[in-house]
Amino acid sequence: MATQWDIVSKAVPAPRAVFKALIVQAAQAPLLHSDDTPMKVLSLMAQRAKAEADGVKPAAKAINTSGIVAVVQEGQKLHTRPHKVVLFFTGHAHAGKNMERVLAHRARELAPAMQMSDALAANVAGEFKTVLANCLTHGRRQVADVAEQFPEAARHVIEALAEVYKHDATCRTDKLSAEQRLSFHQEHSKPVMDELERWMNEQFDKRLVEPNSGLGKALRYLIRHWDELTLFLRQAGAPLDNNLCERILKRAILHRKASMFYKTVTGAEVGDVYMSLIHTCRLCDVNALEYLNALQHHAQDVITDAARWLPWNYREQLAAAP
Repeated sequence: MATQWDIVSKAVPAPRAVFKALIVQAAQAPLLHSDDTPMKVLSLMAQRAKAEADGVKPAAKAINTSGIVAVVQEGQKLHTRPHKVVLFFTGHAHAGKNMERVLAHRARELAPAMQMSDALAANVAGEFKTVLANCLTHGRRQVADVAEQFPEAARHVIEALAEVYKHDATCRTDKLSAEQRLSFHQEHSKPVMDELERWMNEQFDKRLVEPNSGLGKALRYLIRHWDELTLFLRQAGAPLDNNLCERILKRAILHRKASMFYKTVTGAEVGDVYMSLIHTCRLCDVNALEYLNALQHHAQDVITDAARWLPWNYREQLAAAP
C-alpha cells in the first residue's frame, strides 16, 4: 500500500528528493533552531471531530507546522560561509518530534548539536541528545508583558538584557569568530548576567516580589531556565535567541492566512516541500523560481544525486551540463 510520502514523491519527485537531501544536510549542522505555529489540515480536523463525536479521545489534538532552521557549515570548515537550511513539517507532531526526525540522520561521530528553542517541553528532541539553548527574547518578552504593572523592576531586567544584545551587535559589527565572540561575551556580558541573576534571586529572598504575581512568574521563568538562557556564555556559536526561526515561521503564518488551510495531509506535505525549498533559497540568496525551474528541467539528474542540486551548489551542475 502506498504511503503519503510515496504519493508526494510521485507528484513532486525532484523537489522531494532535494527536501530529503536537505534533511540530511540539516542533521549534520552544529546548530538547529526550532519552533511551532498552529496550522489547519481539514482531513486531520475531520478525524479528530469524528473521534470526539464517537466518544473516543483523539490520540493527538494539536495540528502544527514546525519550522527548523539549521545553520550548516559546509565541510565543517570555519572559514566558509555557513548555509541555512529551512525545513517545514506539518501534522500532529510538535517541533521536538520533528527534530528527532531530522537528527535520526545525524552522523554518529559528530558531537551533539546545539538546539535553540523556547522552553516548552514539546520542543525537546526526545531520544537524541542535544545541547539545549533557550530563547532570551522569549524570557524578555514575559517581563515586558508586565512592565506596565511593575515598571521599575521590568526596566532593570530589560536594560540588562539590552546591554547583552548591544555586546552581541558589536561582535557582528567586528565580524568576530565564534571563539572570539565567546570570549567577548564572557568578558563583557557575563558580569551583567551574573548581576541580573543575583538581583532576581534577591527579589525572592527578601520577599520584594510576590511569587504568584506577573513579575514573579516572569522572573521564575528566567531563573528556572537560566543555564539554557546563558549557553552563549559557555559555548562558542550559541545564539542569544530563536528569532531566526520565528522569522521563518512568519512565512508559514502568512501562508496560513492566505490559503486558510490544507485539505489533506498529502497537500500539507507538498506544501512543506516547496516552502522548505523556497525559504532555504531566500536565506542562501538564490532566486527560488530559477532554482525550482532548474530542478524540473534536470529532474532525472536531481533524483539520481540530489545532494549536488542543493540551492547553494546547483549552479555548478548547471555549468557542467551539456
